[in-house]
Amino acid sequence: MSGASGPLAGSDCMHRTKWSERKTALNARRRFPQNILAAIREGKILGIRAGTQPHRIIGIWAVVVERRVFVRSWSLKPRSWYHTFLEDPRGVIQVGRRRISVRAVRTRSERLKRAVDRAYLKKYNTPGSIKFAKDLGGTKSRATTTELVPL
Repeated sequence: MSGASGPLAGSDCMHRTKWSERKTALNARRRFPQNILAAIREGKILGIRAGTQPHRIIGIWAVVVERRVFVRSWSLKPRSWYHTFLEDPRGVIQVGRRRISVRAVRTRSERLKRAVDRAYLKKYNTPGSIKFAKDLGGTKSRATTTELVPL
């Protein structure tokens, strides 16, 4: 059968359309709302708790690139938030008084990593911060580039 005709031709097309719509809806749900992105973009510190075990929320630096939230580890200590996310990718961020469940996703894209480099240098550009922002663009910290995706 040539694919354009027959009893299943329309249903196959319909199935693809529905899957595409579901995928688009799923992706839309995995984005932070604009007000949260704005707060993270404008704020200097993001509250975060890595993993699902109960412990305190700590403050880290975060940047927004292409409407997505990225973080990097400056200190690669064994008991860091980054290592906790490697074991259990679920966690929570705190933006203002609001807590949002997230999943940590490692970033492999060199294009995104370069954009994150630039975003850190632009956002954390004060005399006291620039050294650390530059360090976050170093090889070790760059390898920890992590996207936080809302659940």
